[in-house]
Amino acid sequence: MSQDLKLMSFEELQKKIASLKENRGVDLSTEEDLSIAVMNLISLEEHFFFSGAKTGKDEYYEMLSEVREMRKVLLARMIDKTEAESWCISKHLLGTTMRLMEVGTKLQGDGKIEEAKQLFTFAYKAYNLFFGLRLKIINIPDVKNSLEKEKPMTFDDIMGKLVDCCDE
Repeated sequence: MSQDLKLMSFEELQKKIASLKENRGVDLSTEEDLSIAVMNLISLEEHFFFSGAKTGKDEYYEMLSEVREMRKVLLARMIDKTEAESWCISKHLLGTTMRLMEVGTKLQGDGKIEEAKQLFTFAYKAYNLFFGLRLKIINIPDVKNSLEKEKPMTFDDIMGKLVDCCDE
């Protein structure tokens, strides 16, 4: 395998996207909004866990369970549970994206602009990996291999054009 993710040709990618829109009604703008909602639910799960652990109050764990169920339902709208690891990888890619964005924002607020930019870049790459997996543009081994590499991924530009929240 080459250093970069194996990509479809642009023509193949266009055909795949057209097919997804036609056959399953994929609206990438809505998908992006839904993925952000899932990120926030993952973050809420973490906060309810830590609040429960710090306070010893069971109601935080009960809220964690409710939020987890919502997250599972919403993630299932985006990712099939057919492949053993695709579900879990997707969840962790979204969770990673959210946390890197939050830490990057804190660094930016502290005036650590270059460190923040690096984390924003990593967050964007993780998010693109999620959508590459979601749209079946890449497969699980490609995701695992690309997470281990520091070289920029070549499909970022393609994903940036496909996942545009302003294109409704």
